Amino acid sequence: MSLANAANAAPDGPDAAMDAPVSVLIADDEELTRTGLRALLSAKTDLDVVGEAADGADVLPLVMRLRPDVVLMDVRMPRVDGIEATRRLRAELSDPPKVVVITTFENDEYVYDALQAGAGGFVLKRAPAQQIAHAIRLVATSDSVLFPEAVRRLATSRPVRRDAARKLAALTRRETDILRRMAKGLTNQEISAELMVSLETVKTHVGNVLAKLGARNRTQAVILAYESGLVGPGASGP
Repeated sequence: MSLANAANAAPDGPDAAMDAPVSVLIADDEELTRTGLRALLSAKTDLDVVGEAADGADVLPLVMRLRPDVVLMDVRMPRVDGIEATRRLRAELSDPPKVVVITTFENDEYVYDALQAGAGGFVLKRAPAQQIAHAIRLVATSDSVLFPEAVRRLATSRPVRRDAARKLAALTRRETDILRRMAKGLTNQEISAELMVSLETVKTHVGNVLAKLGARNRTQAVILAYESGLVGPGASGP
């Protein structure tokens, strides 16, 4: 299902199980796209669209007033693009909302820059309605990485960064194992089952990984894993 028929989306999906609705701000310079996204998301009982921004320049003021959980952010906007808008959220707010970049092209360099700026993941505008809704839920929980294969293609198209490798040298062996599985897109629960350790232990390790790497979220940590050569073409798997 695309944005064109989003209004006919089913009200709930199998993964619509949040305790409270996830509040969403839509930022896109095309009114038709915003209208379609609002119809798509409003059809989900666990998602609540609280506002719209027609440009990245409007995002920070609206976020400060509306306090959404997630900003669904177009990566390309005429005055202030999604990359700069994401940076402003991170710079100006002590507790910024999560950001999901929505884009037309999967391998867009703008997407990669937005992920580095702090976006939690991205979704394609042509994606099925349920997939867009699921992306918002997933980033809201901070429990996985959106589309790790796409992130891998973006990250491995660049040369290995020595500074990234130095950052990863601070990780313990167990933390490195956890990071490799994060790069596969596994949730904390899946990592717990695979390594046969408690969920709380995994959460502790994930927190340590983010802190040691100076990463704002799992996506940034995974990008560093690819850029360091820890995972990717020629790298050993978990």
